[in-house]
This record gives sequence, C-alpha cells and structure tokens, in this order.
Amino acid sequence: MTTPTLPGSTTRVPVSDGVALSVTVLGEGSPVVLLHGFPQTSLMWRHVARGLATDHTVICPDLRGYGASDKPAESGPDTYSKRTMASDVVALARHLGHDRFALVGHDRGALVAFRAGLDAPDAVTHLGILDVLPTLDMWDVLSGAGAAVAFHLYLMAQPPGLPEQMVAASADAFFGWFLDTWGGGPDVVAPEVRTAYLDACRSAVPSIVADYRASAGVDAEHDRASRAAGEQLRMPVTVLQQDWGAALGYDAAALWRAWAPDLDHRTVAAGHFMAESAPGTVVDAVRALLAR
Repeated sequence: MTTPTLPGSTTRVPVSDGVALSVTVLGEGSPVVLLHGFPQTSLMWRHVARGLATDHTVICPDLRGYGASDKPAESGPDTYSKRTMASDVVALARHLGHDRFALVGHDRGALVAFRAGLDAPDAVTHLGILDVLPTLDMWDVLSGAGAAVAFHLYLMAQPPGLPEQMVAASADAFFGWFLDTWGGGPDVVAPEVRTAYLDACRSAVPSIVADYRASAGVDAEHDRASRAAGEQLRMPVTVLQQDWGAALGYDAAALWRAWAPDLDHRTVAAGHFMAESAPGTVVDAVRALLAR
C-alpha cells in the first residue's frame, strides 16, 4: 500500500518554546494557510490544496500535537490552548515570509483559526471555517440528549490519566470510529489515507487528548473573555457547515454572526470531512471568500 502524501515541499519550522511544526508548501501567489481537523493531519487538504495552488501559495501545517509536528508534554492548560496553537500558526507564516495571510480551518483547526482571527486580526486577512462552532457556543448547545453526538468531547475533557489510558487502549477502534462514521466511507477516505490517519493518531494520544481538554477549560475561558470584551472577527468570514442546527435546535448562522459581522454562512450537503468529500465546493467557497 502506497503511503499518501500532500503535493509540494515539506519542511519543519520552529515556532515557539522549542516546538517545530511540519509544513507542506505548494503553489505561488497570495498565501492561504489550511489547518486540519480531527482525527486527521494536513493530508486532508490534498485535494483542496491542489485546487488553490494554481494561483496561491498554499501552506498546510500539521498542528502542534498532530502528525509529524512536535508533541510537547502537557505542562499546563496553555500547552494546547487554541491561543497557543494560533500563535504557532502566525509564527509559522511569518517564518515563511508572510505577515498577512488568509486562514482556513476544519474542525479543531477551525477553532485554532477562530482564535487566530481574534488574537491576530492584523495578520489574518480572510477567515474560512469548516463545520464547527466556536468553543463557547459549542458547549452551550451540546446539552441534554444532544450531548450524545459529542461523547468524545466529554471523555477527553476529563483530568489527565484516565482519558489517555482509555483512548490508547483502543486507539484504532476509537479514532477509526470517527473516520468511518464521519468520514463518508472508503470512497472519501481511501484505505491508505485511513491507515495514515490512524498511524498518526496512535502516536499522538496524549497531545490529542490535551487539545480537547483545553477546549473544556482554557479555550472556553478565552472565548468568554473575548465575548465580554466585545471582540469580533474583523475580517471577511465564510462558514461552511452541515445542517446541525435542525437536529440540535440552534441557529448556527446566528451564533456565528455574533462573532463575525462580515459573514457568509452556507449550509452544505457534504459530510463533516467536506474537504475530502466535496473539495470543489470548498475550493469555490475559499475563492469567493478571498474575492471579498
């Protein structure tokens, strides 16, 4: 079985506190940074990156704690906070020569992108979000029976020790469930891609759990402080989402509009792994975003 790769040139870039990110760069033109989700790596952008690279410099890092990037031990709540991970991304772009760049994120990467948009508005020119809610809003809507769809959020939010042991004890089954249930099947996530994701997750259980633990603590605190201060995303924002709200009883567009006055919110028929199942839709949406 051939190991899949992203097209382009891959290198490692130091970003902060001795942490280096693995990043693949392809194309030429104005920069677009793509941040992957869970349980994936930058490989998830293999189709979208090609589509954008015809006239953009496309930058695809593995987030801190994922893939081939460094996985520092969790030394406190900030090690894997989205604020720290957003700072990584800004430092990465600057190292590559880009003080200003468009930023698109999926799932966990979208939460990092959201925080980067709030914390570094002079660096992020356009913001694209794929299939997630801001952390604070996510916790607000996932209550009662609706919380069942997000059991992993509650599991990995627990104090260090038990969640790491439970996930590591059945890592392939745990991560494979999301790949198979959310991924859309082998036509979307081919067997060799699935294997690459599982290999990457298996070796990153502590850092992945720490990432999710941060969302239940420090990330929600940061969102709450931003909301209290009236902070909003000052750049054009495009959000692509499945129709979660109809099932869980909330208005996703309204939740996003509270953070993003210049918002294009689209409900799409693609599954959660939309960059892999509907890359053309994502490429078209990103190009429309960049034109705003």
